[in-house]
Amino acid sequence: MSAEPERVEALAEQLERRFRTTVSRVEVRGRPIDVLHPANADDLISEDDFVRDDRLPYWADLWPSAHALAARVAAEDGRGRTLLELGCGSGLVSAAAARAGFDVTATDYYDDALEFAQVNAWRNAEVQITARMVDWRHFPADLGTFDLVVASDVLYERSYAALLAYAFARTVARGGVGLMTDPGRVAVDAWMEECAGRGLEVRIADRVPYEAGEIRQTINVYEITWPAGRVPRPAVGG
Repeated sequence: MSAEPERVEALAEQLERRFRTTVSRVEVRGRPIDVLHPANADDLISEDDFVRDDRLPYWADLWPSAHALAARVAAEDGRGRTLLELGCGSGLVSAAAARAGFDVTATDYYDDALEFAQVNAWRNAEVQITARMVDWRHFPADLGTFDLVVASDVLYERSYAALLAYAFARTVARGGVGLMTDPGRVAVDAWMEECAGRGLEVRIADRVPYEAGEIRQTINVYEITWPAGRVPRPAVGG
């Protein structure tokens, strides 16, 4: 056994000791992805975290928008291409991207999410992804640009509209594409306006119906691009 499987399985054992976990099987374009994640996000709610910066552990759930984005990314040929996930959660989308051949950088505001994402990418794709803590309010200047930048169901707070638009403007490469899946959250219209203000073009590329038990949603798939002939410039302000 090489060092990487040993490291990942040791990390998985640590996570399973620290959390009450479960494995959810998600069918992505006819192939299963088994996602290790906390069994109940409510177990992770921290009053201290919420008081400090309104943080809630949404990352621990597998949201319908992540299912839709995973399927969209899995349809791509990622070989020779880079992908950034903004808010990776437990890593369903990053695992699908790794299996599609992308060189994946997964980012989140929770260290725990990044560890689950690394485990799930390796177990499903046998690929080591880059995992990095990123706070959108203090966006890192050295993250770079990517061929594909993705995010799912991250606009549940109005303040995130400008932050996410800035993140896309900073990271979508010239000739690159952004994808964002959303079920109609409160900040999506403001986010589209913020993107336009930064010179990005946004369109609804698809509408994906989702049904599971009592959950019924239509997931909008937004495509974010730079206008033809426009050279992206460093975004200013978050």
